[in-house]
Amino acid sequence: MRAFVIPAFVFLAAAAAAQDVPSFVNSELPVLVDIYKDIHSHPELSHFEARTSHLLADALREAGYTVTERVGKYPDGSQAYGVVGILKNGAGPTLMIRADMDALPIVEETGVPYASHVTMKDRAGQTVGVMHACGHDVHTTVLIGTARAMVAMKSQWHGTLMLVGQPSEETIDGAKAMLADHLYERFGRPDRIIGLHDTNGLAAGTVGIRSGPSATSSTSIDVVIHGIGGHGAYPQAGRDPVTLAALYITQIQTIVSREEDPQDPTVVTVGHIEGGTKRNIIPDEVKLELTTRSFTDESRDTVIRGLKQMAAGITASAGLPPEKAATVTVLEDESTPVLYNDPAQTEQIKATLVKTLGASNVIDLPRGMASEDVGVFALPKHEIPLTYFILGAMDPAKLAAAKAEGKELPGPHTSRFEPLPQPTLRTGVTAMTSVAMSLLQ
Repeated sequence: MRAFVIPAFVFLAAAAAAQDVPSFVNSELPVLVDIYKDIHSHPELSHFEARTSHLLADALREAGYTVTERVGKYPDGSQAYGVVGILKNGAGPTLMIRADMDALPIVEETGVPYASHVTMKDRAGQTVGVMHACGHDVHTTVLIGTARAMVAMKSQWHGTLMLVGQPSEETIDGAKAMLADHLYERFGRPDRIIGLHDTNGLAAGTVGIRSGPSATSSTSIDVVIHGIGGHGAYPQAGRDPVTLAALYITQIQTIVSREEDPQDPTVVTVGHIEGGTKRNIIPDEVKLELTTRSFTDESRDTVIRGLKQMAAGITASAGLPPEKAATVTVLEDESTPVLYNDPAQTEQIKATLVKTLGASNVIDLPRGMASEDVGVFALPKHEIPLTYFILGAMDPAKLAAAKAEGKELPGPHTSRFEPLPQPTLRTGVTAMTSVAMSLLQ
């Protein structure tokens, strides 16, 4: 891993003393592309980011940061793979830059030479293919590039940099784990927070940004539909939970269409169903894993209330006894709030992005239904100003051709998500460094 890092931060500063940010980033780009491909080829699932966290920690140390590894504690007491790098550069505010590191249980099908062929056991003990299908390899590499650039540009900013490599974003418990391990008590509470996420919707070389609520909250919910098992030949002797689960899945979609305000977007998704062991056996229960996404607490509460009411209705309609009642469990440890971009800070950052990249390369985005746990770091009621912008990652020609055909290129959480490395990293590091410097004047 150390083959990809610069030996000492003093040489970085000396070599780039007279350079501007874009020139410095261009000089670093070949090394950054190598780092990106290395991380992409060696993805790790949430809670297992050992190699990636060590690579990031080594890179930050070599750049001159004071680094602490294994920051974060999960509810079960296990230690997370969070990384914190601190660089003090005189009096001034503390700026936190966050990047996530984990990958997804997806078999890669991009066909790129550096594609992942990794398999590993997940937390349930199942062997799965693993892929950086959400761009966290881009995010981690951008953080490394920004760390180097900020050292090289030390004469142009003042304050403290707090670089955070966050684990377990995909299970949305990594930010909470780092706060539970006293992140701010140990390293200082930041005055501002920034971060980015890549996308298949914008061309490499561009960025997108939105002020205010930008991404929904996400709430994880487990539902268990109970029944009375038996032989598949005699369904009248039991109560089939598979049929009840099918009715429930169909019915809960009316929560959004008939109980929510149509002007307040909400999504309910059943992402996992598990029940039964053999085709001719009626099982005793079916388990459902759901997420609900919304922009307001009222919408979230409406969904949860509806899920519970409809579960009770399914139980009653099947004539099941109280001990067989369907259960609805909200997993607060696997939930995250609305991502809120502080309006004043976001306008300042947008102005910097326009100055750095050009107005035509800075896109005003609509709010999106995806979720992110970076907002957890801002604390309840958005106590710390946070801005999270979007990084274009697609080949411009391929993106234009897809749009001309009314199609989308494969996006995050798919097996063919394929960022274009060089221009994506160049824009990401240039944008993040310029923004960081503007906030630390």
